[in-house]
Amino acid sequence: MTAMTTTTERTEPSTTDDERGMLEGWLDFHRETLALKCAGLSDEQLRRKPIAPSGLSLLGLVRHLAEVERGWFRHVLADECEETIYCEQDPDGDFHVGDEDTYAQAYATWQAEIARARELAAAHGLDDLAVGKSRSGKDFNLRWIMTHMIEEYARHNGHADLLRECVDGTTGE
Repeated sequence: MTAMTTTTERTEPSTTDDERGMLEGWLDFHRETLALKCAGLSDEQLRRKPIAPSGLSLLGLVRHLAEVERGWFRHVLADECEETIYCEQDPDGDFHVGDEDTYAQAYATWQAEIARARELAAAHGLDDLAVGKSRSGKDFNLRWIMTHMIEEYARHNGHADLLRECVDGTTGE
């Protein structure tokens, strides 16, 4: 079974936008990059952990980024919820995918978290401090959260590059 179709193109971030536009553009670019890395693969391929001893899979990365979107935007920025998606029983449950886990489910969850993150970010200025707290208890403004999310996606998209190449030989940006 082939994974559900996702974007096969990315929107290039503006080279002349203001700070907010740049942050939103780069974050969306990296979100689209992860979807692109998963496009066209079967659930079995997306669950594959091809780089021993690492337990990383493309499906695990999608689930992890859904969890991270929820954590930073819904929990920290808005203090909207404390529940995790995949990590209630297992702190690394987002990465621990099973045979019953599908890309369609993970993708829908991830996209819902992205949509909520966009709504919450749109309601705040870059200098606005988050209402909730991170695990460290520190205060964060939206600018820091968005910058961190770009870093988080960029790092994991590097992992996705290697995983995709190991799964089916596909390379590229």
